[in-house]
Amino acid sequence: MFANLRILTSLLVVASALILSACAPEVGSPEWCKSVEEKPKGDLTLNEAKDYAKHCVFK
Repeated sequence: MFANLRILTSLLVVASALILSACAPEVGSPEWCKSVEEKPKGDLTLNEAKDYAKHCVFK
């Protein structure tokens, strides 16, 4: 019984991770550029700012 519960729990964790990772647009895509533009500038990380400049400003 506990083995089945562990397997079910593991499958739920993997499925949740796959679902959540599919929600984020790919860096450099038009959707990603738009989401970064809508984000407050103070909330951007250094990597996001660099990627935004590289993929959205200086195409």
